[in-house]
Amino acid sequence: MYSETTIIKQPVINGPDVNGDLVINVGPQHPSTHGVLHLLITLNGETIKKIEPHLGYIHRSIEKMCESLSFRQFIYVTSKMDYLSSHINNHGCCLCVEKGMQIEVPERAQVIRVLMDELTRLASHQLWWGAMGMDVGALTPFFHAFREREMINDIFEETCGTRLTMNYMVPGGVMADLHPNFVRRVKTFLTHFKSKLNEYNDLLTNNVIFQNRMKGVGYISKEDAISFGMSGPAARGSGVSCDIRKLYPYEVYDKVDFKEVTETGGDSYARYLVRMEEMNQSISIIEQLIDNIPEGEIQAKTKAVLKLPKGEYYSRIETARGEFGVYIVSEGGTTPYRIKFRSPGYSNLSALDHMARGSKIGDFVAMMGTLDLVIPDIDR
Repeated sequence: MYSETTIIKQPVINGPDVNGDLVINVGPQHPSTHGVLHLLITLNGETIKKIEPHLGYIHRSIEKMCESLSFRQFIYVTSKMDYLSSHINNHGCCLCVEKGMQIEVPERAQVIRVLMDELTRLASHQLWWGAMGMDVGALTPFFHAFREREMINDIFEETCGTRLTMNYMVPGGVMADLHPNFVRRVKTFLTHFKSKLNEYNDLLTNNVIFQNRMKGVGYISKEDAISFGMSGPAARGSGVSCDIRKLYPYEVYDKVDFKEVTETGGDSYARYLVRMEEMNQSISIIEQLIDNIPEGEIQAKTKAVLKLPKGEYYSRIETARGEFGVYIVSEGGTTPYRIKFRSPGYSNLSALDHMARGSKIGDFVAMMGTLDLVIPDIDR
């Protein structure tokens, strides 16, 4: 047995080491990390040599927590992960349960789910766009983005009862039918938002100063993006075809016409352009569905207590940040034996060190912004 325990602490030093390198801390409280993220950055002068993410500051054991909850209850814990894609996270969990229990979702519920997913994607991208501009010194876009985003939040609140973590999806469909004002308010929002996209482009996209801050910064090749397991707009900015809605269509995505947005630049500006065009594609999807919501049931008939047959199940879904995967191991009981979530932010963050090496510290924020990280989704 050990007679004593020796704790060796290696202090984090803000200062030069013996090689002349400077080690600085970004976070865990820093406005540009958009959450409780701690990055240890090694610099030589102003050049980045290495970035080490230190995670776990808001780890909540969500996966373990889900193992003590029923197959209805665990779905809503995922709202507290990527809270900007809460509808879509809940949707992914429902798809996994429905796959295991072979539940056929009514067509009306499928269309409603896709409408909510795309509105969620628009709201998330609007927040990202406003924060992206603010990260590189442009404050005005933030106010413009929130002006439109509030309209989506109002639509959510009217139908779902809340504005951020809606908990609207249930196994077999949706919790409640659409509010009578839903179609009218969505059409009003789309008309308004399409007229404002030119403002977005004038403020940032076509702004020479913004372009100089973004172009050639944070480059990552298609091969490296695949190697790091990147997904979503961050990967599609390097030319990786990885949109789950196209590759593995779910609900009614195979019945609507939209394109998978990719760019080949591989830099921060390419990732920016992907998200901007994705907003146009989401608008197109909503426009195709909003006047074609079928009549019928909003939920399949299911038992109050769900028992997933013994086995292993996996589903995937495209969130605003990339592929969200849900893996469930069931022993045939009323609670999961094991749950594992595949969050897009974790894999995308792993590529930050690679894309930042050799860049200037002043460009670091531009790289971080185009990854669009939500830290609770990474820490879980």
